[in-house]
Formats: sequence, C-alpha cells, structure tokens
Amino acid sequence: MNQYAIEVKNLTKKYGNFVAVDSISFSVNRGEIFGFLGPNGAGKTTTIRMLCGLIDPSAGEGKVGGLDIFRQGEEIKKNIGYMSQKFSLYEDLTVLENIEFYQGIYQTEKASRKQRKAEIIQKAELVGKENELTANLATSIKQHLALGCALVHDPKIVFLDEPTAGVDPISRKKFWGVIKDLSQQGVTTLVTSHYMDEVERCDRLALIDNGHIVALDTPLNLKNNAMQDVLFEIECSEVMRGLEVLRQLPMVRDVALYGIYLHVVVEEERLASAIEKALTEKAIRVQRMNRIVPSLEDVFVFLVEKEERRRLGAGLK
Repeated sequence: MNQYAIEVKNLTKKYGNFVAVDSISFSVNRGEIFGFLGPNGAGKTTTIRMLCGLIDPSAGEGKVGGLDIFRQGEEIKKNIGYMSQKFSLYEDLTVLENIEFYQGIYQTEKASRKQRKAEIIQKAELVGKENELTANLATSIKQHLALGCALVHDPKIVFLDEPTAGVDPISRKKFWGVIKDLSQQGVTTLVTSHYMDEVERCDRLALIDNGHIVALDTPLNLKNNAMQDVLFEIECSEVMRGLEVLRQLPMVRDVALYGIYLHVVVEEERLASAIEKALTEKAIRVQRMNRIVPSLEDVFVFLVEKEERRRLGAGLK
C-alpha cells in the first residue's frame, strides 16, 4: 500500500440518465481525517457506498487500502469500518448482543473478544447497561455504540456517513474526540457532516455539489482563498429590512443572515460606502460594518451558489 489510504480518479455513478457522481478525483492520506461536505443529494453518500463496495461504480477508478473497488468489493468490506447515515444497529438486540453480532460478522479473534467488548462498552458509556435493549438507548449513546461496532475489528480505514446527525453538542464533541484519537493511531477517516463546527476539525475538506467536487483544501485555506470576493459583516438597526434592501443592489453578489448580522459579498472593498449609503437612505442605521475572513459556512454557501450559476449558465448555452 502506498502513501494513500484512498485513491479516486474520475469516479462516476449513473442511475439511468441521472448522474449522481460525476467524474470526481481525490486521494486521502493514511491517518488523515478527510471531510466530505455538501448539500443533501450532492453525492456524498453515493461516493461512500461505492468506496465501501456496497454499490458498483459506473466508470472511473478507485482503490481503498490498495484494493480495487471494481474487482475487490467483498475484500474491502472486510477491511474497513462503516457507519451508515441511518442507525445501523439492531434495536431488538441488547448492547452486548449487537457487539457480539459484529464480532461474528467480522470474524474477530475469539481470544480478544471479551476485552474488545469491555473497551467498546466503556467508551460508549454503557457500563451497567450491557443487557439493555438498544432501542431504549438515547440517540447519542446509540451512535457511540454504532461507532464501536464499526471499529470492532480494528480497521485502518473508516467511513462515517453523517455520524452525529441528531446528536447533542456535548456528545458530538466526545464523538470527534474518538475520531481524533483514531487519527493519531494511524486510522484514516472519511466523514460526512452538515455541522460546520465539526468539519473545521478535518485535516482536509472536499466540497461536493451536484456530483462535482467544487473545492478541496484544508479548512483554513478554504476560508482564506476560496472566495476571491470581499466579505463584510454588518450590524444594523433593522436586519431583515436591511437584507431585502441589499438583495436589490446590483453590486451585491450575495447577502445572507448570519445570526443577528448580515454577511454581504461584493467584488471590491471600495463598495463599502455605497452599501452603507443604500441602507442609510432607507432609514436603516449601520452600527458596524467590518471586512471579515469568511467562515466555512460563508465559503460553503458561496461555492454552492457559484456552482449553481455555472450549471444554469451551461444549460442556457
């Protein structure tokens, strides 16, 4: 196996005339936490399922742990950990029964099973609840248990599809602590998430939209370099009315509500005075207007809308 845990080149998945994943290429280093970010239906889950050997690609190339995703799908399944978007455990089994089921599926060494069960139960904070039906557990605990079952055979590559959906912030923080520990042990993780604070913790991010990768870099580089335009944060007296006013200005490329502030994208910094004048003329008092480094959410919205404009433009030609 070379330096890459995952290699993808021109990977494509079609369902009839619909292209779910359109000729994407990327590589993931061993031990890296690689984030997949994108709106619903962008192609994240389809990509993961192809890499896990669960569905066949339509075209392209791909390797996971040096194994070919076209020819060695069954072998890939034995060597990876996979946590699906939907809850993946059996709710009518107890905590112990679920762990033992996955130990059997992955044919782990019998001599180490008892110790491994104890480790999973401890990390999932289920000590004393070993015989509890999984259906009775809180969502956050279920997800920790599901992760433990995905790791029961000590895989070196793990795929996590929306692993913390519906989980409270404290549990999400603990969950990502486990992911960080795995990375330090050399385990490669490819993870999808809708939470911007989570994907900040990834080593690199790929933003996918409509089956295309529209950006790929570190979170810091994406925030610093992905938007060539200027971003202002505005605090004003009537934020909703200000939003409508700025939407009508030709100079404004994008404007969005961000908490109690407005985030406004323009081409040049010199346009700040014109923006402030437009608001003042509508009796909206500008209390503060600063140029800021975009957040990942700003970058995400900007790139998705840019891709949408590109597709609309291509369709009109």
